[in-house]
Amino acid sequence: MRYLLHLILLLSLLGCSHIPPARIPPSHSNASVIVSDIDGTLTPTVLSVYAVRPDAAEALNALANKGYTIIYVTTRVPLFQSGLPGWLRANGFPDGALHVAQSSEERDHPEQFKARVLKDYVKQGWQLEYAYGDSSTDFAAYAEAGIPRERVFALKRSGHEDCQKGIYQACLDGWTEHLPYIDKEIASKR
Repeated sequence: MRYLLHLILLLSLLGCSHIPPARIPPSHSNASVIVSDIDGTLTPTVLSVYAVRPDAAEALNALANKGYTIIYVTTRVPLFQSGLPGWLRANGFPDGALHVAQSSEERDHPEQFKARVLKDYVKQGWQLEYAYGDSSTDFAAYAEAGIPRERVFALKRSGHEDCQKGIYQACLDGWTEHLPYIDKEIASKR
């Protein structure tokens, strides 16, 4: 019983450790950004916080290799926030700025939090080129930040028939089908 109490205490302390807010670096001459949500976009569902969608890391690495800066924006709950940087590294995702909701207000209004983060990038001179998400709130945030519909892609959550409603170019079953598009249709920024 004592060990169970220690485990519960440890888990609650880990849940309290937030990732500090990411700073937005000043833009440079080739400041093109790819935006990605995490839960349900890089993972198969919003609750599969440790699973990775097939080819998600390969797709973002292909975009990074074309000269795009990757930014990750998520409203993941505090209990599972602290492991995010290690999870991204361990699963082969490219380096990028990680923006995590810092308050219950931001988590309760994900579209406002994500739109604010993205607008801050625009104010610093960054170009929001493409965006990926799985929820209606992602698509609303991307539209509010000015990312054109033609450059927004929805990912269908595992076990669902359709993508959530929103403004986007295509509803993808997964990242694997998107790799040829990245290779042929998305221009290099190098």
